[in-house]
Amino acid sequence: MKWEDLAQEPCSVARSVAVIGDRWTLMILRDCFLGVRRFEAFQERLGISRTIIADRLKHLTEEGVLRRVAYQEHPVRHEYRLTDKGLDLHPVVMAIVHWGDRHYAGEAGPPLLHRHKTCGCDFHPVQTCSECGEPVDARAVETRPGL
Repeated sequence: MKWEDLAQEPCSVARSVAVIGDRWTLMILRDCFLGVRRFEAFQERLGISRTIIADRLKHLTEEGVLRRVAYQEHPVRHEYRLTDKGLDLHPVVMAIVHWGDRHYAGEAGPPLLHRHKTCGCDFHPVQTCSECGEPVDARAVETRPGL
């Protein structure tokens, strides 16, 4: 399987990886969820070349994960905002954060805590069944052919 062929694979993981599967794309998405919107801010936070940032932002925009919005007219400057499709990636990013916190945070603990605005409590993401509401882990799931 070649990287450029992933989007055509009959597999949801492969198709998703074709959009968000490289490290800089994931870091840009992390920053988007932390409120970063402007090209210069991505470059300052990530410390990578303008070409890489431009390429990843273009790809995410073409895929409908981000949208470009003008915030200045003279000269025209744009910022990048998550679309509904992009916001749907929040559980994915939170799962990666939780995994990193659990396995790599060390004795100092997680670098960021996540607080639920509604109840005011810090939380850890939990995957639950959409039908019964019970927590779901890998051993509680089986697959079957889809449509």
